[in-house]
Formats: sequence, structure tokens, C-alpha cells
Amino acid sequence: MGFEKFLFYCFAAMTVAASAMVISRRNPVHAVLWMVVVFVSSAVLWILLEAEFLGIVLILVYVGAVMVLFLFVVMMLDIDIATLRAGFISYLPVGALVAAVMMIEIALVVGPAHFGLAAFSAPPAAGVAVNNTHELGMLLYTVYAYPVELAAVILLVAIVAAIRLTLRRRPDNKYIDPARQVRVKKGPDRIRILKMASVGPAQPPAADPAATKE
Repeated sequence: MGFEKFLFYCFAAMTVAASAMVISRRNPVHAVLWMVVVFVSSAVLWILLEAEFLGIVLILVYVGAVMVLFLFVVMMLDIDIATLRAGFISYLPVGALVAAVMMIEIALVVGPAHFGLAAFSAPPAAGVAVNNTHELGMLLYTVYAYPVELAAVILLVAIVAAIRLTLRRRPDNKYIDPARQVRVKKGPDRIRILKMASVGPAQPPAADPAATKE
């Protein structure tokens, strides 16, 4: 086993372990941070497969923008963790059923009869002058132009919805009304002087002469 293959298996195991931590953590902030680890290790796998452009885009777009947005949204929404824990056991059978169906689908698609060099021959070796970024750009903006635009619109809607959720007005929030700040006058609206009677410090009680003699 070469060093490159060893790194591939190490980061693949890290990706699987971090994915398990994402769905098992009770704190949503911790789950988002573990998802960042999943994206970084997946980017390393892309780089090891000589798809450097996809690895860099995965780090810049998902880790640098999308996951930061998710993290801020989760921290601003004040999610009631106790309520989430209460419904975990009731949804566990449904989750296990969905996971089992997904594993069966993955086994049917990625099986040796449908996936691998036995079913598909290896692609011809590309020349030195081939540029991965140029080839991907040509495909994205010619063949897959409409799916890319649709994905951009969906991400824009998600960003607007996240901003709307974080800016909702709640009764326990302390906020400043700019309109009231503009209408403030220099008179009684800013400083109010109260006249209070001065009170001196309390005098200590006088000592008892009889007790002093004893």
C-alpha cells in the first residue's frame, strides 16, 4: 500500500466518523462544527483523486461561506435543545427505516456489478495541456447552465430566509428604534436632574459608661 492510498483511507475513515458525529451530537453548534470537518476531509479526498478544483471549491464555498452561514443561523435562532431531545426517541424508528433504505440503495448502485472498472472501462489518460478548471467551466456554463442557475436561486432563497428568521422581532429582545433616536430633544429627553435631600453618614451608637467601667 502506497502513502497516497494510506492517506485516502485515513481521510475516508475521518469523513465517516465525522459524519456520525454530526447526526449524534445533541448540541447543534457542535454538529455544524463536525460538518466542517466532514467537508474538509472530503476536499482532501477530492485532491487525492486529482480533482483539485472540486476540493478547493468545496473548502471555499461550503466551509468558507455556507457552513459559516449555518453556524451563525444556528447560534442566532436560540434553538430549544430540550425540545429536540424530547422527540428523538419517537422519531428513531422512522430514521432507522430511512437509513436502511438508503443503505440498500447505495449497495445496489455502488455494487461491483454496476460500479467500478468491471462495469466501466478506465477513461483514457488526458494530456498535459488539459486544464480541469477550464473543462469544468465549459460544462457548467454550457451543458449544465440551467441547473447551476437553479441552484444559485435556491441558495439565494435560503440566505434570505435565514436572514428573515434571525431578524424576527421577539418580546424578550432588546433593540433600538432609530426613529425614536432621531426625535430626541436636547432638553428633558436626554438628561433629567432630580433634587434629593442630602443625608449624612449614620453616627455610631454611643458607648455605655457602665459597661466601660466593668
